[in-house]
Amino acid sequence: MQVIALSKTVVIFPGQGAQAVGMGKEVAQASAAARAIYARADQILGFDLTSLCFEGPPDRLNATDISQPAIFVTSVAIWHALDESGVSADWHPHAMAGLSLGEYTALHLAGWIGFDECLRLVAERGRLMQAASDASPSGMVSIIGLDESKVDELCYAASQGEVLSTANFNCPKQIVISGSKAACERALDLAEKYDGRAIPLTVAGAFHSALMQPAADGLDAVLRSTKIVKGRIGVVSNVSADYHADPDDVREHLREQVVKPVRWQASIERFISEGVERFMEVGPGRVLTGLMKKIERRVTAVNCSTVAALERVST
Repeated sequence: MQVIALSKTVVIFPGQGAQAVGMGKEVAQASAAARAIYARADQILGFDLTSLCFEGPPDRLNATDISQPAIFVTSVAIWHALDESGVSADWHPHAMAGLSLGEYTALHLAGWIGFDECLRLVAERGRLMQAASDASPSGMVSIIGLDESKVDELCYAASQGEVLSTANFNCPKQIVISGSKAACERALDLAEKYDGRAIPLTVAGAFHSALMQPAADGLDAVLRSTKIVKGRIGVVSNVSADYHADPDDVREHLREQVVKPVRWQASIERFISEGVERFMEVGPGRVLTGLMKKIERRVTAVNCSTVAALERVST
């Protein structure tokens, strides 16, 4: 097998929204290492997550408490399939990062948190965020075509005293806002006035906003009891767009991440400033590969989500 040797490569992992029925199925059929990850996940969680990933139903897989562990496990399974083929070792990652939930995948595969501990942590995060969503009618809206200052103006105008704030800085002039259901609906109506376009997102609630504070509070206790060590590979935090310094830093930033914006564009730009030219997206879907083209077209973004994609990387 001929392997592409790359330097200054960052491996990135997707977050919630990347899930789709059938994700990981072909990879698991082709890789014993991937199958073992799914089997271990079923054992830890005490239910058949594998069947939900492979067969659905969609409404259950899309629920926050299921989609988060499902995406985490699928991303890890795909990485182990790459490792089994010998590909992952030849990429020699400069660093890792993940979008929201994907940061947990990065921290696990970079050696900061063990698989069992990280899966339990992710499952509890999903449960807490689902509960916070159920407690307060809320949502998220993607704003296209506006810079941060204009989005802030839009949020102020649409909030009318309710929660509405920036949640994801994905790429130039694509910012997601998050808040109460009524405030989101007002933002949809007002966006055109600010020369922007608004797209409602199909999510359970107002992630990365103050409405998730109950989830952040609940996650704090779980993080304090989770074993975290300094990993062998650096991971950049969504909250700071800077490298995690130590285990306490990880705990603080993962707690904050639930209620603070994800600075994905800034994270990618940080890597590029360090000379990174290639990004490898590992996990279901192609969301991050698509965002990369909008952040910086001159870098290479390789997607690994299917058997065919894995074969292209390894030949």
